[in-house]
Amino acid sequence: MTPQEFVDRTRETTPLVGVLGFAVEALGPGTARVRVPFRGDFARSGGTVSGPILMALADYAMYGALMNVIADAEHAVTATLNINFLRRPAARDVIAEAQLIRCGKRLAFGEVMLFSDGEAEPVAHVTATYSVPPQASQPVLKTNFRARS
Repeated sequence: MTPQEFVDRTRETTPLVGVLGFAVEALGPGTARVRVPFRGDFARSGGTVSGPILMALADYAMYGALMNVIADAEHAVTATLNINFLRRPAARDVIAEAQLIRCGKRLAFGEVMLFSDGEAEPVAHVTATYSVPPQASQPVLKTNFRARS
């Protein structure tokens, strides 16, 4: 699936994606890189990006990583999403880098790192679990994505 195919598909099923202006920069086997352009209405006091925007960005990026592994995963849903805010994001674009860790028959696990554009240190670390519908195809790739060290 190309980034544009993913955007088109999700904008049909979840119109909020278009409202938030997410830009999918890359999709790979179990990975996704998504940007949310900074807007004044995404800011909270102190000029930082609000937590709900960061959470939505992480969730969308993880969904992209999953959709590129299971062909008919449109009905997969977020079961858990845990976010650790590491430092205050700057008032600029935020980039999400998502990676599946494991994708099984019923559950998929992954993590997302969020970065302020142009900065090397992450602003948040997210872990997420998706419930994969029973009728969905089996993963088209190996199920353990994280390399052993």
